[in-house]
Amino acid sequence: MDKYVNLIKLSVGSESVDTLIAWQDSRKPLYEDGCPRHVTRMWPKREAEILNGGSIYWVIKGVIQCRQRILRLDEVRGEDGIRRCAIVLDPEVLRTQTALKRPFQGWRYLKPEDTPADLPQGREQDDALPDDLNRALAEIGVL
Repeated sequence: MDKYVNLIKLSVGSESVDTLIAWQDSRKPLYEDGCPRHVTRMWPKREAEILNGGSIYWVIKGVIQCRQRILRLDEVRGEDGIRRCAIVLDPEVLRTQTALKRPFQGWRYLKPEDTPADLPQGREQDDALPDDLNRALAEIGVL
């Protein structure tokens, strides 16, 4: 199989890519491997495609801004005994070109052809545009 699919998820509570990274860093001690996780109730039906090269694209403040490679899916059980899916992520956060995204619940599949490109090498640390300017440029298709 050479086909893969990505996931897209709102990063609720994140103000920026940097706050997402800081939150994930603060949780590293919870996991032996130090890899961040996103725990969700639903197990992806397209697991094989996700694990064949997929990433999770993070929507922050209504705009896709970054992604992380998905390393594996682990089964976890909460204190309530319910089976959940821990999406285990590569700690490296790759900034992407921005793309406007309307709010949605949970995660969704995202086809590779619908994903924004990674920022070119050397531009990852460029100063971020203010949120309102970033959103305005995405709305008119400039970003």
